[in-house]
Amino acid sequence: MSDHPAPLTGISKAYKNSEFLASPNARVIRLLSEYLEPDARFERLNVEDTIVFFGSARAKADGAGDPRLAAAFQAAEELAYRMTLWSKGLNHGKHRFIVCSGGGPGIMEAANRGASRARGLSMGLGISLPMEQGVNGYVSRELAFEFHYFFMRKFWFVNLSRALVVFPGGFGTMDELFEVLTLLQTRKASRQRPVVLYGKGFWEKAINWDVYAEWGVINREDLQLFRIVDSVDEAFDHLTSELTRIHGL
Repeated sequence: MSDHPAPLTGISKAYKNSEFLASPNARVIRLLSEYLEPDARFERLNVEDTIVFFGSARAKADGAGDPRLAAAFQAAEELAYRMTLWSKGLNHGKHRFIVCSGGGPGIMEAANRGASRARGLSMGLGISLPMEQGVNGYVSRELAFEFHYFFMRKFWFVNLSRALVVFPGGFGTMDELFEVLTLLQTRKASRQRPVVLYGKGFWEKAINWDVYAEWGVINREDLQLFRIVDSVDEAFDHLTSELTRIHGL
């Protein structure tokens, strides 16, 4: 009889070991995956620039709940529709200005719905949360993502964005807005981006912007980093004129 034991079989390679990949030791691999996989997809699909829509997940398409949020939903859908038609009509091969949202319900769904109604691509950068179930059905399938890490999701929001529209929202919306404003203020965001805050009735009550300048914690000119608007027409005109100016369209 041979003294040699039989070879071991069925041993997984490390990159196929799901238990290891889900472990704390493989966190850096998961982080890199949320950078590299989207990056490869964007390159393959020629996605270089987006218009990002932020806002409450609680706005309802059917008008249920606060009527002001219902109106914001309708405005987000209409603005995304008009921006998508505008971008499709550009006689410019490079810039596509694809509508991008967080992929969830509410204002996010409204933006993707508007782009879909205009027969354009739209992106959804979803994230796994206990109160939200998957990416909404209006997102283009090839541009639907599900992130685990908030900061990688935020990176892709900002990295591809050429304009941002922020509708009334809660803590998440405020977090995203102030991070973008900080990047613009400190010039860590290398490109100019128009930032539109939609809904004067909300923004002028939710945040007393003048107090920041009065106390000297920001410069008065920092208040020019964004514009508060109260109609789809005003938002559309500002966004298209600024994008045309910045990108030489």
